[in-house]
Amino acid sequence: MLDAQQMLAGALAACKHGDKAGLRLIFDSEAPRLIAVSQRIVRRRDLAEEIVQDAFIQIWNKASQYAPERGSARGWIYAIVRNRSLNALRDQDRWELTDAETLDRIQEKEQDTLPTDLFDELNSESRLRECLTQLDESKRKSILMAYVSGYTHGEIAGRLKVPLGTAKAWIKRGLASLRECMS
Repeated sequence: MLDAQQMLAGALAACKHGDKAGLRLIFDSEAPRLIAVSQRIVRRRDLAEEIVQDAFIQIWNKASQYAPERGSARGWIYAIVRNRSLNALRDQDRWELTDAETLDRIQEKEQDTLPTDLFDELNSESRLRECLTQLDESKRKSILMAYVSGYTHGEIAGRLKVPLGTAKAWIKRGLASLRECMS
């Protein structure tokens, strides 16, 4: 039977070769502890969850950089979360938090201020329109609100009545899908 270190090293090797089951194995075995580690550093559960989500994307993308001779798989994984958490602390001055009054004002705006009309104005044969059409509506609206209308993540979350982390995830995943589609 494999010990935890061997299991994690094997899961990282699977990630390196594009096997999503490896990432799922790491997530299932380590996510709660990773969130706890991050939360101890940033002192916010919601932010810790976002950091761990971003860390799993980094683990997936950089699994080929793990070298067993330089340290344990668990140490490598936890170092990613720790470093991302510390970066979040350093970057906290740049966080744009939207107060409740601003969120209420945004929610009261009429629906026609959403940039959906700009999407409709795109040339029906444009590659961008084709790629945007492939996104689900929430991701498409989030991206258009951020990059066309200039809303902050907090304003988008308030406007769409979703948690901040959800709005950020929609934008991040939507942009990744757009990049893939456009290339």
